[in-house]
Amino acid sequence: MTRINRRLVILGAAFAGSMGAAWPAAAAAPVFYRSPGCGCCHVWTERMAAEGLPVSLQDTDELSAKSAAFGVPDQLQGCHVGEIEGYVISGHVPPADIKRLLNERPEARGLLVPGMPVGSPGMEMDGQTEPYDVLLLKADGTTAVFASHG
Repeated sequence: MTRINRRLVILGAAFAGSMGAAWPAAAAAPVFYRSPGCGCCHVWTERMAAEGLPVSLQDTDELSAKSAAFGVPDQLQGCHVGEIEGYVISGHVPPADIKRLLNERPEARGLLVPGMPVGSPGMEMDGQTEPYDVLLLKADGTTAVFASHG
């Protein structure tokens, strides 16, 4: 092999090895639980997938119990709940806020949007919006405003 070809082989191998870290093996989409028949949850999953955060939905008649198992206080539960990379996500949390959470990696349990605020992802209604907060659920169970919308 000539000196140039040997260098190309070495550089090619190094590049291919580095791509393995940038292209992780396909993992299953995180599972989120919702009450059967809740249509807004499907729209939220579409918004998530469009932003590169695909999730799947599973119906449950025990949404409150699932939320409690994830550590979400009763009064702060949303209409769907699941976990992404170790963080609980409950309700219509915007994908941008989830991406920020995953980028910043605070010591917290996750993000919550209690209820079903009009204008949140999946709850769009003819351009109507109402102000709402995305809450950071801290490790000790208290909350703080992570982001405000509307």
